[in-house]
Amino acid sequence: MNIEPLSLRRNYLAARDALLAERTPAGHWVGELSTSALSTAVAAIALQLVDAEKHRAMIDGGLLWLAANQNADGGWGDTTKSFSNISTSMLVRAAFALVDDDSHRETVAKLEVYLNEKCGRTPAERAEAIRARYGKDRTFSVPILMTSALAGLVPWREVPRLPFELACLPQSCYRFAGLPVVSYALPALIAIGQCVHHHRGSWSPIRPFAKSPSLKVLRRIQPSSGGYLEATPLTAFVTMGLASIGKSDHDVVKESVRFLVKSVRPDGSWPIDTNLSIWVTTLSVNALAAAGDLESLPDREKLLEWLLAQQTKERHPYTGAAPGAWGWSDEPGSVPDCDDTPGAILALERLGTPLAAIESGRKWVLDVQNNDGGFPTFCRGWGKLPFDRSGADLTAHALRSLARRLRDLSEMPKNFWTLEVEDPWEFEAVEFALEYLTRQQRPDGSWLPLWFGNQHAPDDINPVYGTARVLAAYRDLDLKDSPECRRGVEYLLGVQNADGGWGGAKDCPSSVEETAVAVEVLLDLTDDSAVERGILWLMEAVESGRFREPSPIGFYFAKLWYFEKLYPIIFTVAALGRARKVATNKRG
Repeated sequence: MNIEPLSLRRNYLAARDALLAERTPAGHWVGELSTSALSTAVAAIALQLVDAEKHRAMIDGGLLWLAANQNADGGWGDTTKSFSNISTSMLVRAAFALVDDDSHRETVAKLEVYLNEKCGRTPAERAEAIRARYGKDRTFSVPILMTSALAGLVPWREVPRLPFELACLPQSCYRFAGLPVVSYALPALIAIGQCVHHHRGSWSPIRPFAKSPSLKVLRRIQPSSGGYLEATPLTAFVTMGLASIGKSDHDVVKESVRFLVKSVRPDGSWPIDTNLSIWVTTLSVNALAAAGDLESLPDREKLLEWLLAQQTKERHPYTGAAPGAWGWSDEPGSVPDCDDTPGAILALERLGTPLAAIESGRKWVLDVQNNDGGFPTFCRGWGKLPFDRSGADLTAHALRSLARRLRDLSEMPKNFWTLEVEDPWEFEAVEFALEYLTRQQRPDGSWLPLWFGNQHAPDDINPVYGTARVLAAYRDLDLKDSPECRRGVEYLLGVQNADGGWGGAKDCPSSVEETAVAVEVLLDLTDDSAVERGILWLMEAVESGRFREPSPIGFYFAKLWYFEKLYPIIFTVAALGRARKVATNKRG
């Protein structure tokens, strides 16, 4: 490596110190999620429908924030850095319509120009545009159409009915019931289903009798914070759906409003979710571990104690997930999942935790493996709708969380899964998962992630992020010479930009996040000079301060964009720290 060692060290330490400065007094990280036009619009609508006079200041503050952050084309994106889209723009239009305030006439006029061009002039055209955007998945299309109908922008006949009575089935039956929404959207199924039934009616003889029981389910799964999944959009949709049918005094609505009121930011906006504290903490620990620099982390015992306390101890009331896992946040609305759990396992291994917590986490991961060999986010066996199915990035993360256990069992030779060991089940699960990854690899050598995208790329996909995360599993499993790994490396090398960085796909603008994840994994998989050019790009980003500027690469529920303040810092620490470690080893 021809990079000047002192310069590399200086830039790494600058990034590392910036990351360490973000720790809370309790020893972990909380980060900061992007503020959201979509969240702001639906929160304002929910408060308007519950008690407009009581919440007037917040409602007006939200609308003022929206007006001040309108994009030049007249629409809104999910974040302040996002391109306009019809979903968020329709919800903002509904917010202005429901408040019926002439003070934003110019804002609304510009918005109408955008909507006319993007999704038609008539209510029917606009409703069809929303349905077309999401296809068979009604998780987000029905809430948008319900909100539009509440604002008088589309007739109720344009809003599909939701079978809220299915929520009354035993939780174990949900995955067999053919729900038209993803597993985590059960609150929307209940509240919006009842709302549409109230305003539109249905021929079902069962639904009138399912109202009360399904509301009991809705209350039972509501977390103590009041916010379903800690998510402003989901909580606001539940609130407006129930408030519109005369249930503003229901306990679900009262608790949801408490969450919305608590979540508003000083500038009048709402974030997409409360925080990703567990996720950004484990990412930070694992980044420092990749750099071989965990000794720089003070109060590791305090951090370890906090992380162990977040492991679930009981079956989760929301998804029915078994104990032993981690969600994305330490807030009560967080739900155990198969991305945060592997991240926590890896962090705990590096922090030196008692084996029992790690083993129960690994068991949880193995138990959610799907029949296709891949790993889903929340629940085994759903698999039909986009954010319930297996994901290549999730599967790779799960495999990485098993790697040390497999190494302990067999010292991990290259064909480790063919060995006869006392407990072959784990090896069979790994072989099955690797077969899934082979099937998921695209002809160009890339893999697609489930929870990350790039707004500059075709169809908003992010094959650079997905490929980098999958290659990390091949690296950790000592499968660097496999054909799949080599094709993945070739893909990343082939889509590097002329400036030395990477974007989400070929010819996308370079970003700190995507450059860092590519560099960090390629350092161990190739000696190509492209890696040095990527390192130099990152070093310049640190020197200029751009490594603190997040990009909207995250997909939240129902393909909502977000960015996280700590992502570019964390990923830069991992990449430059790894580069410094590799360079030191080569010199030694």
